[in-house]
Amino acid sequence: MIGDGKLLTNAHCVEHSTQIKVKKRGDDTKYVAKVLARGIDCDIALLSVESKEFWKGAKQLHFGHLPRLQDAVTVVGYPLGGDTISVTKGVVSRIEVTSYAHGSSDLLGIQIDAAINPGNSGGPAFNDRGECIGMAFQAYRSDEAENIGYVIPTTVVSHFLDDYERNGKYTGFPSLGVLLQKLENPAIRACLKVPSNEGVLVRKVGPTSDANNVLKEGDVIVSFDDVPVGCEGTVPFRSNERIAFRYLISQKFAGDAAELGIVRNGVPMEVQVILNPEVLLVPYHIDGGQPSYLITAGLVFTPLSEPLIDEECEDSLGLKLLAKARYSMARFKGEQMVVLSQVLANEVNIGYEDMSNQQVLKFNGTRIKNIHHLAHLVDSCEDKYLVFEFDDNFIAVLEKEAAVAASPYILKDYGIPSERSSDLLEPYVGSLEDNQFIDQEDIGDCPVSNMEIGFDGLLWA
Repeated sequence: MIGDGKLLTNAHCVEHSTQIKVKKRGDDTKYVAKVLARGIDCDIALLSVESKEFWKGAKQLHFGHLPRLQDAVTVVGYPLGGDTISVTKGVVSRIEVTSYAHGSSDLLGIQIDAAINPGNSGGPAFNDRGECIGMAFQAYRSDEAENIGYVIPTTVVSHFLDDYERNGKYTGFPSLGVLLQKLENPAIRACLKVPSNEGVLVRKVGPTSDANNVLKEGDVIVSFDDVPVGCEGTVPFRSNERIAFRYLISQKFAGDAAELGIVRNGVPMEVQVILNPEVLLVPYHIDGGQPSYLITAGLVFTPLSEPLIDEECEDSLGLKLLAKARYSMARFKGEQMVVLSQVLANEVNIGYEDMSNQQVLKFNGTRIKNIHHLAHLVDSCEDKYLVFEFDDNFIAVLEKEAAVAASPYILKDYGIPSERSSDLLEPYVGSLEDNQFIDQEDIGDCPVSNMEIGFDGLLWA
């Protein structure tokens, strides 16, 4: 409870919810709550409860400062279910930039040795003065490690709340939009004409970021808002501590500017970059909770997403599609990898019924930007044939009149109420700026390094 009729919990606790109920400790009455904002990247959700009865006698939590190592910490929650509250104690083991499992993001996190289990999610963690230092949200499960739990610190929580107050909604943590390389080796620093033992190398600049207009591959970032960046990619943090460079970026809000000190071809210079949330080619979550889809003569098309990848096994997706999903960048806002998910067998699509999880690249010779673009191309097609071109030069051809005639019967046979999701009923609006990227190469062929990919050891609490 944070006062003003609002509650905080984890975003993964309210994902795909149709109704949310809350109750106070010692009370047997449940009250309906609604979600005001969800932060996928920081795994925080803001709820509101309108009932005045719920707030009678309630005391809001007071946020404390970021703790120190070895500070005592108490975690409160309902691990493994149960109706009575559970309290576990431990100490702060580490404070560093941590991989958040729910949003696959990297933000400041507090590692503790107190037991955190499923059911602790969204529960507060207190210091020995009774101040809330954060929210329990995930634990590390491994045969090689024990008692590793994670708490979202109050600095991240406050950023989430400030973002909501500023914009009336949650806009997300910003990203610089570049891939970086450490410069620990003195030879590479000498080759790049970096005079001191500092800086990180810009390996690749995201096409959708503002940095694409300012930075170039081969630049060396030596400072961020006048804070020097070390050759290991770290910056000073509190007293006698260092932390990952990404921490400074996460302190900014979407639309904020950052002053970068760079070295380009041995020449020091200052540049300004506008920070915005990262544009993902393959999203980790689906906006609105329901996937977009288009059914044409039994061919089911949908954007590739992490929930779809999790639902399918690697063998059915294929290593090439997985590699594109993991290591590719979006080249413009709204770009999607569209796949043929499955085929609803019918006479009109005979010969294609075994196709599944194939990336579609073109329709009648036009490269596809996203699922909405594909729906627009199909609707406006005046050719005799519908020609879908997939990865590895595979094509599927349907006669347009036969496809249109068969579609209602296919939907009826399979009990599907509509040939497309509701979001595809809106008129398609394209961007002229996107066409320059569409004509260059296949979607999903902008590989990035697998060194940027984390590990799967983090689980939701």
